[in-house]
Amino acid sequence: MVEIQQAPATTSLPLAPRNPLPYRQQIQALRSMIDGHQKLRDAGGTVTRLVFGPKWMVPEALLITSPQGARDVLSRPGAVSDRGRTRGMVQLHQLMGGNLLDLPHEKWLPRRRTIQPMFTKQHVPRFAGHMAESAQSLADGWTAGQTIDLDAACRTLTLRALGRSVFGVDLDGRAEEIGPSLRTTLSWVSDRMVRPVNLPQWVPTRGQRRAQAGNAALHRLAAEILAAVRVDAGVDAPLVRALIEARDPETGGRLTDSEICDELVLFILAGHDTTSTTLSYALWALGRDPDIQARLYDEVAALGTRTLVPEDVPALPYTVRVLHEALRLCPPAAGTQRALTEQTTVDGFRAEAGTIAIVNFYAMHRDPALWDDPLTFDPDRFSPERSVGRNRWQYLPFGGGPRSCVGDHFAMLEATLALATIVREVSVTSLHDDFPVVTPFTVIAAEPIPARVTRRSAP
Repeated sequence: MVEIQQAPATTSLPLAPRNPLPYRQQIQALRSMIDGHQKLRDAGGTVTRLVFGPKWMVPEALLITSPQGARDVLSRPGAVSDRGRTRGMVQLHQLMGGNLLDLPHEKWLPRRRTIQPMFTKQHVPRFAGHMAESAQSLADGWTAGQTIDLDAACRTLTLRALGRSVFGVDLDGRAEEIGPSLRTTLSWVSDRMVRPVNLPQWVPTRGQRRAQAGNAALHRLAAEILAAVRVDAGVDAPLVRALIEARDPETGGRLTDSEICDELVLFILAGHDTTSTTLSYALWALGRDPDIQARLYDEVAALGTRTLVPEDVPALPYTVRVLHEALRLCPPAAGTQRALTEQTTVDGFRAEAGTIAIVNFYAMHRDPALWDDPLTFDPDRFSPERSVGRNRWQYLPFGGGPRSCVGDHFAMLEATLALATIVREVSVTSLHDDFPVVTPFTVIAAEPIPARVTRRSAP
């Protein structure tokens, strides 16, 4: 196990070694947070410095794939290690508005104070009321021996549950609008994030026009949802109502309608992309290992045939381990970035103010120096016995430090109920040995993930 140390406060440490790959290869590798970042790590080490031009034009970047480096960057106060001041988050903020993901520290802090109470373990069960029902309705629609696309099915599921349990609307008919709008908008932001030089956002390029149109569609949907909740007190939309009622505990300030819509768009992104990919990867992995799938089925079958509820999750520890392993091998975010506003020590090296620190979770989660047999899907690596001594910073599916994901408990609760419900209804046989991924922004399936489903009983 890797021992995590407190970073020394010193200016005498050396800079991290400059990555030895040729300039063009570094640019190409930086665009791929999956294969590319691992290539950069293999060439330059677990902390490697990337220089793309004069600092006044392009800040130096530090690619970090070590637990100590992750801790040194992510555990720092937000004013020193600020996600909202990285190029990607600035681009996202300018296009899609300010939310918990992209706000700079001074604006993020009151927003986090306001929203955080909504996502405590005590409160999130009220947002997950429809996940098991949505999973049941999805599985009931499958026929014996049917071939399905796990990725498409899980997107349908998470969007259905999101609409019914969070927004109080039926989003089934909006999938063809939501998915392409997210893809177009987030791919454009990602491209600008890694490109050394960009045209201003006001230049009406084809990509800019498409990104603005996608963003406008998402915000129109958010505004419709908010308006419906304000007009009709009977709409069952607990999260929207919680946003309306939320107050900053220090100032008493409320969120404006514009700010609420910005957060709703972020929840659409999180609900549509991140949870769906985790579920589809978990089902694909189960479909390749009948023994693991049978063990999960036995666990959930012991609860009977009634609809699962959040209070059942403590009785589903193996299901949770399966999801943890899916999150290890296919984390929703391949990594995260921080803008360092002052000199910082990163795993024994000096990082100067102005450096962009890139922490890659995907590479850490698959590093053989950190994990035994890292490419094998093994839920029991998250058993209490085998987790003893594992340091906190080598497994970061929801990030770490002050700006970790505020909805991690909610995501795990929903995913557990959905996975258990589906496996109780059908057995899954994966038809492909690979789960190819791309990172237009979050980690998603690069192509359909075919599987055959076999009913365990008549619907």
